[in-house]
Formats: sequence, structure tokens, C-alpha cells
Amino acid sequence: MTETRIITASEDDMKSAVSAAAELLAAGEIVALPAETVYGLGADAFNADAVAKVFAAKERPSFDPLIVHISRKGEMYDLAKVDDSIKDTVEKLASTFWPGPLTLVLPKKDVVPDIVTSGLPTVAIRQSAHPVFRAVCKELGRPIAAPSANRFGRISPTSASAVQKELDGRIPLIVDGGACCEGLESTIISIEPREGKKPLFWLLRAGPVTKEMLQPFGRVEKVKLKPGEQIQAPGQLASHYAPRTPMILLTKPSDFEPEEGKRYGLLSYRGEEDDGYLDLHDWEMVESLSPGNGKLAEAAIRLFFLMRLLDEAGLDAIVVEPVSETGLGVAIMDRLRRAAAK
Repeated sequence: MTETRIITASEDDMKSAVSAAAELLAAGEIVALPAETVYGLGADAFNADAVAKVFAAKERPSFDPLIVHISRKGEMYDLAKVDDSIKDTVEKLASTFWPGPLTLVLPKKDVVPDIVTSGLPTVAIRQSAHPVFRAVCKELGRPIAAPSANRFGRISPTSASAVQKELDGRIPLIVDGGACCEGLESTIISIEPREGKKPLFWLLRAGPVTKEMLQPFGRVEKVKLKPGEQIQAPGQLASHYAPRTPMILLTKPSDFEPEEGKRYGLLSYRGEEDDGYLDLHDWEMVESLSPGNGKLAEAAIRLFFLMRLLDEAGLDAIVVEPVSETGLGVAIMDRLRRAAAK
């Protein structure tokens, strides 16, 4: 078993934390790093052996591709073939949303190892907005391949302590950069040019960059995978982000049918009686995503933290209220549906 160190990337310790992480990555090791979305488990994207350690530590299947993180926009062209038909669109999206939680899926160059892309002819690229992640990437001088820093299929970590619970003894270092400010994994899109029209954006994973934010640049269509079809990006599996405790996502209050003798916890949206869920049952535990306010941005930040809290409470099941599927609510409901999938 590996001894897992945790170092803090505070203002005073930032330089030493970045150097320690970059040194390990350069040596072919893997490191957990804070992003604005969730914590990522990083490896040198050009080192196939190092990337293999990411898959092993997470127990991640080889068919699930990784996102490659860059320190500056220009590095995108080192990794991907950006055709003239989409170059203007790619530049506009990068200028608007990078650094930030938007991932672009583009045809890959041979320099990207096949293990990173799970053999796909495309590579997923983004530039993180978190100063620690970007600083480590810059110090390393190479792109970093990084999925979420948790065991495969489990709840994504939004704090260093959550990473430790998931991967302690499996990785050498966790860089503690505080709580993540977005709380949900990045939006992932691919781009299809259309002659004489705005491009078509295929939404491969919903995230903090919403459909409404993308629409000024192109038409947005959600990708629906057919059974048995190969996934094209992370986060597309039907069951994902799941707690160990069974989760029940309700559509309306009347859908709840408790079993006698079972202990239920409620993950509420606002924690308000008027919503019709608080009085349904004598809950063992109630947690609210956005207490009293119903603000989707707050709900997104708290989602994985509260799912983990309820999962550790020894309940028989976690019952979840739906949130409004507008804006950021689309991404929140996407995570909840996958977490509740059997």
C-alpha cells in the first residue's frame, strides 16, 4: 500500500505544493489535484504508463476516456487536429469559456497515447480555471490527463478529505486546494460544422456551462447513446456518481412508497414543506441542497458533498427531490439520475 501525503496549497505554501506535485508527475506518478469542478487524479498525458496508474487506482475500465488539461489555449493544437471548418468556433468557445468548465472533444493527434482516449480517434481537452491545477500543469510543462479523483462509479470528490476517503493508500499525493467552487464535472461537447448555419454542438455531458450559455455560438443537441454503443466521453455511463446506499429519485411526492422498517434519508432541494416532500415520512436525516433559496448554483456546489454525507449515515436508502431542469438544473438532474440508476 502506498502512503498518501496531503499537502496544502494555501497562499503561503502554493509554490512548494505546486513543485511537489509537478515533480511527482514528471517522475511518472499520479497526483490528486483541485479543479474548479471536482478534484482530479492527474498523470502526465504523454506518459502511457503513468496514465495506466490512474486507471488502476480508480479501478476504471479501459473503455472510459480521460480529459486532457492544458495550461494555455495554444497547447490545444499540439493535441488535436482542428479543421478549418470549426476553427473559428473553437477559438470563440475557448476565448469565452477557458479557463473554465467546458471540455471540447476534437480529432486527436498521434502524440496523445491511445490509453488516454480509450482508443477513440478523438481527445477531450479543457483548461481548468483553478489556479493550483493550472500552475501544476505549467510547472510540469506537459498536459495532464485527469478524471475525477475517486474510485470508478462512485461519488465525485469536491474536497481533499473526500479524495482521501476514496483513494487513501492508492496514490502518493493529494494537493488540498480547498472546496471546489463549481461542484459538478465540466460540460463536454463535440462540434459538427453546418454550411451556411451555426455549428451543431453535441452535448456529451451536461455541466456548469449550460445549454443557454452555448446557444449564442451554435445549436445544442443532447447525445443519447444506444444500448451497447461505445461511450464518446467521460460521464456517459447509465450508472455513475453513485453512493453505496441505494438512491431513489422521485418525480413527484406521491411516487414515494416506503418499506416498513427501513431507515430513509431525504436529499431535499430547498428543505421547504411547501414542496411536498418533508412531510412524506419521518425521515432519519434531511439535507438541503439550497436551504430556503432554491438556487441551482448553490445546489450544484453542495450536491456531491451532501450525497457523501447521507451515504455515510448508515441509511437503508436515500430519497431525492427533483430540481428544476433549467440551466444548471439539467446537469444536477443528470448526476442524480445516473446515481439512482440500478
